[in-house]
Amino acid sequence: MYKSVHEKNKLAHYARACTDITFNFPFGIQELMGIAARGNYDLTQHSNASGKMLEYLDPVTNMKYLPHVIEPSIGVDRLFLALLVSAYREEEVDNGEKRIVLGFKPSVAPIKAAVLPLVSNKPELIEKAKQLFHRIKRRYNCEWDTSGAIGRRYRRADESGIPYCITVDFDTLNDNTVTLRDRDSMKQVRMNIDDVINHMVNEIEEF
Repeated sequence: MYKSVHEKNKLAHYARACTDITFNFPFGIQELMGIAARGNYDLTQHSNASGKMLEYLDPVTNMKYLPHVIEPSIGVDRLFLALLVSAYREEEVDNGEKRIVLGFKPSVAPIKAAVLPLVSNKPELIEKAKQLFHRIKRRYNCEWDTSGAIGRRYRRADESGIPYCITVDFDTLNDNTVTLRDRDSMKQVRMNIDDVINHMVNEIEEF
């Protein structure tokens, strides 16, 4: 982000000073927020129109004055676009394959995890995965994905900005462990299924 101070001869008639906070979008530097010092113009106009004095009496100095107004102006749409632009990246992974990532911090990622059963035709594996999915859903937004190869599902999750993918596979049925994959490092760790939520809480809600 950058700061741009308006020159005196380019100020609005009511402004004493104005500063823009700008952001370097892919299409150029654009205003993200404007902060105007409007002086006592606003309350003066109200007083003139209503015939009522809007002065403030300072109880310490016993002096009266019209308060000045600071006007910050910011748009939610611009902030959201800046967030998306900051999070978006393209990078090469194994064998020159391109990976698209929305690198939201886990604390602000809209979807925190994706539960991925390795196969969709084994009822006991699906049931185990659904149990984990519903447990996570009680605390965080979670996605369920059974379509396609596991690598493709990882890529879809990366594009959606999902920080953690949890794969439930055949070993899960034997030892109650799952594979947790980190979006940014792409590292995979094996952990007990009962430890998954605590791990996510420690990563997402750390202060």
